[in-house]
Amino acid sequence: MVTGATSGIGKATALKLAENHFDLIITGRRKKYLDSLKDQILKKYSVQVLVLNFDVRNREEVNQAIHNLTEDWRKINILVNNAGLAVGLDFIQEGDHNDWERMIDTNIKGLLYVTRAVAPLMIKHGKGHIVNIGSIAGKEVYEKGNVYCGTKYAVDAITKGMRIDMLKHGIRVTSICPGLVETEFSIVRFKGDSEKAKVPYKGITPLTGENIADAIIYAVTRPPHVNINDMVIMPTAQANSSYIHREF
Repeated sequence: MVTGATSGIGKATALKLAENHFDLIITGRRKKYLDSLKDQILKKYSVQVLVLNFDVRNREEVNQAIHNLTEDWRKINILVNNAGLAVGLDFIQEGDHNDWERMIDTNIKGLLYVTRAVAPLMIKHGKGHIVNIGSIAGKEVYEKGNVYCGTKYAVDAITKGMRIDMLKHGIRVTSICPGLVETEFSIVRFKGDSEKAKVPYKGITPLTGENIADAIIYAVTRPPHVNINDMVIMPTAQANSSYIHREF
């Protein structure tokens, strides 16, 4: 099950999982993109695909979608908590309350709602692997990153707690933390301003969604006794959240 599968890392992950013969539950808010992805997968790979159209911020929608799964689809072996976003890039004293709430509701509460609904199914079937998509922003704070970084630090802490809670059930928990990845991320952060959205990637070769999908596939295909706890992935041109070597 991959949340936020309509684009970027989520879409790339769904495609890579299908390539590796996993049946898929793909979720997101934009049904036409989910349907398009389903068609793309079915034409190319011999797997089953189920589309669930819901917003991770809506607890009732999440619970209803998972509760209504048929028995076969309830045997979720892998959950990729990918749905997440950054909105705005402001000093804390100038921040937009709506941006803050959207990030907190999606990045923290959405991850919690989905995990709360799916983890009991994994426990019931005696196996599972939860992959949470974090960020370098959950390891280091940068100027104007305040609330977004706060949400990703929360994801980091929740992931560590989740790993402890799932330990006795034999369920693996992995955190994947990318640096600069060129997806819709920047378009969303700058609210559709495509010129501003290009600025973070100027002068470098950023990561792609496929690069992160490769890391997820590596983590979920390790032998059952091996768990990748935490993986930080950066473009070669990026040392950390602040140091980036740009060539023009």
